[in-house]
Amino acid sequence: MSEYRNLKGKKVKFLTSDLSGEAAEGQIFYSDTDKDFKSVVASAAWSSGGALTLARFNLAGAGTATAGLVFGGRAPSVPEYSNSTDEYNGTGNAVGGDMGTGRYQLAGCGTQTAALGAGGYISPGGRRDLVEEYNGSAWSEQNDLPAATSLAVAAGTQTAAIFFGGYTGSNVATTSEYDGTNWSSGGALNTAVRAQGGGGTLTAGLSFGGKISNTSRNAVTEEYDGSSWTTGNNMGTATYSGGHTGTQTDAIAFGGKGANYPTPAVTTTQLYDGTNWSTSSNMGSAYYAPAGAGATGKVSVAFGGNIGGTAVSNTEEFHITTNTITGAAWASGGNMGTGRYILAGAGTQTAGLGFGGYAGAIKDETEEYNGSAWSEQNDLNTGRYALGGMGTQTAALAFGGQTNTNLNNSEEYNGTSWTEGNNLNTARQKVVGAGLQTAAVAFGGVTSTDLANTEEYNGTSWSNANNMNTARKTATGFGLQTAAIVAGGEVSGDAGITTVEAYDGTNWTAVNDMQRIYYANASCGTQTDGLVFGGAPGAGQSGSQQWDGTNWRTSASLGTGRWKLGSATAATASSALAFGGGPPPDGNAGTEEFTGETTALNLKTLTDS
Repeated sequence: MSEYRNLKGKKVKFLTSDLSGEAAEGQIFYSDTDKDFKSVVASAAWSSGGALTLARFNLAGAGTATAGLVFGGRAPSVPEYSNSTDEYNGTGNAVGGDMGTGRYQLAGCGTQTAALGAGGYISPGGRRDLVEEYNGSAWSEQNDLPAATSLAVAAGTQTAAIFFGGYTGSNVATTSEYDGTNWSSGGALNTAVRAQGGGGTLTAGLSFGGKISNTSRNAVTEEYDGSSWTTGNNMGTATYSGGHTGTQTDAIAFGGKGANYPTPAVTTTQLYDGTNWSTSSNMGSAYYAPAGAGATGKVSVAFGGNIGGTAVSNTEEFHITTNTITGAAWASGGNMGTGRYILAGAGTQTAGLGFGGYAGAIKDETEEYNGSAWSEQNDLNTGRYALGGMGTQTAALAFGGQTNTNLNNSEEYNGTSWTEGNNLNTARQKVVGAGLQTAAVAFGGVTSTDLANTEEYNGTSWSNANNMNTARKTATGFGLQTAAIVAGGEVSGDAGITTVEAYDGTNWTAVNDMQRIYYANASCGTQTDGLVFGGAPGAGQSGSQQWDGTNWRTSASLGTGRWKLGSATAATASSALAFGGGPPPDGNAGTEEFTGETTALNLKTLTDS
C-alpha cells in the first residue's frame, strides 16, 4: 500500500498538541495526546452578532462584514418610518447619523463611510424618489431618482452605482446608473421584478429572485455588464424580500419568503459562484426583509428583519472559515427563590449574590448563586429596595435604598450574615456604585431631588468626594473605586439620558454616550471592558451594550426584557449574570448567564468509516 508521503509528497505530522492557526486548513496530523489522526477543515455557519440599536425591517445595507452600515426601515416605535443609521464593526452596532427622510423598502450600496440610499416608501406620501449620501457621519440629499420607486436593489459605489427593478405602482425592469451626481438610463432587466436580491458593481451587477406578482415568484438570475442584462442559471429556491450582498461571482441570498403563496419566512441560505447556486447552512431564525452587508457572500452579515409579524433587532454573521465561531449570547440559569425587582447584586457568574428589592412588599431576602441554582441565606438587617450593592459573594456591601423613607444604612456581608456598618453621609435611594467592600464608591441617586453626590468607602467609613457632572438616578455603575463608570439614568422629570462619565478616584470626566437611552438597568466589568444590560424604556428592556473604554457597541440581547434588575457586579464583561427585575408588581425570578463570543479552530477527527 502506498504511503501518504508517496501520494502527496508530504509526511503526516506527529504533534503533541493540536494545530491552532487558520493556515492549517487541509493539513492532516497525528495527535499524540488524543491518539487520533486529525485535520483542520472549513465550514459554513451563521453566528449571532450585536443587536441593532433599533429593531426594524425593510431596511437597507451597505459596507462589509466588519464595517457595515444599515439605515432606514420600518420600526415598531414612533416614528414608524425610521431614519436611523447603525454602524457595525464586526462585533456590535453603534448609532450613526440620521437620514434626512425616514423611509422603508429603500435600497442601499457603497461603504460605511461612503454609502448611497435611494428610493423607499412612507405613508402618507407613498413611494419616494429621494436619494441621500452618507460620509461616515452625516447624510446629505442628492439628485432624485428618475421615478419614485420602492423594493428595488442598488449596487456599486457611491460614485458609480446602479439602481434596478422595484415597484412604481407596478413592477419595473428599469435600470438607472449613478455617477455620484446625476442619474441616467441603463439597460433594462429581462424580467420586471420587485423585492429581489442583488449585488456587484456598475459594470458587473447581479439580480436574482424577487416577486413577479402576489402568486408568482422569480428564480431567475441576471448579470449586468455595464450596458445590458444577461440571464444566467436559476436559483435553487425562488425567494423574495430576503437579504443579499456580495459580487457578481460571489454572492449570497438569505432568508426572505419562499416560492409558495402564502408563505412564512425561511431560513434558507444560497450562494452564487458566478455560474451556479448552491445551498449552504441555514440561518438561526426565519426572517424576511432583513438587510445585508459584506464584500463577498462568504463573509457577510444579516441585520434586522421581520419574524412572525414583528420587527427584530437580530444580527447574524455568515462565515465560511476554519474557525467555529460561537456568538455572544445569554442563556437561562436557575430561578431565584424569591422573584423581585429594584434589588441589588454582587459577586460573579458562578458565585453571585442578590439581596433586597420589592415584589408587593419590601424584601430583606438574600440569595446566593453557585452557577446553576440559588439558595437562601441570612436576611439583610434592614429590608429595602432601590439600594446599591457591590463586592463579592463572601464580601459584599449594601448601601442606601428606601423603605418608607430614604436610607443611609450601610451593611457588610461576609458570606454568611450581614453586619451593620457606618452610614452614608447622604441618605438616598436609586443609588449605584462600583468597587469592592473595602474600596467602594457610591454615586447619584435621589432624595427630594436628583443627586450628583459621590462618596467613597474604605471598609470602615464613608467620605464625600467630588460630584458627578450630571445629577442622575436609576443609573448603572461598574468598575473600581479608582476607575469607575456611571452610565445612563434619569434626570429631573424622569427623562432618560445617555450620558456617561468616568471616575479616576478624584474627578469625573464626560466620555462617549451610550447608544440609546437606557436606565434602571444592570452592569458589570471594568472601566475599559464593561457590559450594560436590561433596563428601560420600551424595547430597550432586553438590550445589551459593550463598553471598550472609548466607545459603546450593542451586544447580545437578554432572552427576557426586564428593568430594575440585579447583576453580579464583580463579574467580567464576557461572563455576566442578570437576575430578577420588573415589570411590577411581582417582579421576575429569572436568571440569565452571558458568555462572550468565542472562536476555536474547526478540528475534525479522521475515521475510516
